[in-house]
Amino acid sequence: MAATPRNPMTQPDAVDNSEGGSGAHHHGALSVFLVFLRLGLTSFGGPVAHLAYFREEFVTRRRWMSERAYADLVGLCQFLPGPASSQVGLALGLSRAGYAGALAAWTGFTLPSAVVMILFAQGLSAWGTGVPPGLLHGLKLVAVAVVAQAFWGMARNLCPDTLRVTIMAIAACLAVAVPGPWIQVAVIAATAIAGLVLIRPEAERAHDPLPMPVSHRAGLAALALFAVLMAGLPLLARHAGAGGLPMFDAFFRAGALVFGGGHVVLPLLDAAVVPTGWVGRDAFLAGYGVAQALPGPLFTFAAFLGAAMQIEPSGWAGGLLCLVAIFLPGMLLVVGVLPFWESLRGSLRAQAALAGVNAGVVGLLLAALYQPVWTSAVHAPLDFGLAVVALVALVFWRLPPWLVVAVAAVAGWAVGL
Repeated sequence: MAATPRNPMTQPDAVDNSEGGSGAHHHGALSVFLVFLRLGLTSFGGPVAHLAYFREEFVTRRRWMSERAYADLVGLCQFLPGPASSQVGLALGLSRAGYAGALAAWTGFTLPSAVVMILFAQGLSAWGTGVPPGLLHGLKLVAVAVVAQAFWGMARNLCPDTLRVTIMAIAACLAVAVPGPWIQVAVIAATAIAGLVLIRPEAERAHDPLPMPVSHRAGLAALALFAVLMAGLPLLARHAGAGGLPMFDAFFRAGALVFGGGHVVLPLLDAAVVPTGWVGRDAFLAGYGVAQALPGPLFTFAAFLGAAMQIEPSGWAGGLLCLVAIFLPGMLLVVGVLPFWESLRGSLRAQAALAGVNAGVVGLLLAALYQPVWTSAVHAPLDFGLAVVALVALVFWRLPPWLVVAVAAVAGWAVGL
């Protein structure tokens, strides 16, 4: 990061578009959709890389949110079950343009890869199962650069002293040493306690505003709906026989039980659709391979599975049903928790805990930079060289991320040949 340090965001920057009538919100929702559509077309590299792209777009470039407010939001979404990067995107849209902005952000970010996955499911027999491996390798290498850039930028801002650097380092070591979906939640909880005990909240300046146009009543309604669906869908599905309701139940439950991003959902979805005969093993693995080569959230793999179903509904109807089902629990939890989150993080004790959580989030980012981002991409000196060039292109040459992604993909393909 060669840029001069930026001043902290002011409150008007953070709440710039949260006022005005419904016309302003509709206009805001359209701009939110277009920004997230571009991200949905260019954000390769999985959830950690998505958070890096979001930070560059909405904190550094557009200043929709301050660094600290963004880190707080990432910490919250890491703590909740569901696809963390999509939840952060949903909250960014919600903050900018209300509920319409939230829907616009999710639709724009999810639509490109979901459409490709449904089309791939429908054309699987004709297309075969291959994605050029060199192309996929180039995309993995650019993810190394994107995540390294995000780690460096967030570490400078959120770990300003020895204590927080130490918390960050311990969090990274724990996340690498004890892999598993629950370790992220454990690290977030442990760093919150460390912040509460070790960081003096008097030294923390007032937290940056995170304006969310969600009432406490709406938040409680969202949490209640989540609880009703978690408890009620299995009972309804049991009496419904084969069809849409059991599919919706299976994908809703998978989305509700996932911590730590799209890859963690794989065993849950495998257990739901392969043994039941809904989707064949070969088709399942082919779809997963293509999902990793696409930008946007890995959860759009659900759209492929829904479209590839050997029971009805399948095709477009099945794809859309499973797509909505897997994202819905994470959406409900974000909307349900956010109105209480703002008042909680305003207290001094909460600020101390959040300072620890922010350091922990940077540690998780460092752990993810090593495993899986680095270990799955850098296998040879040439890989290291390509990743370094991509990092220099992003940080010092300031080339747009989509261009770096495209060049790295072509370079990986050429090396593969």
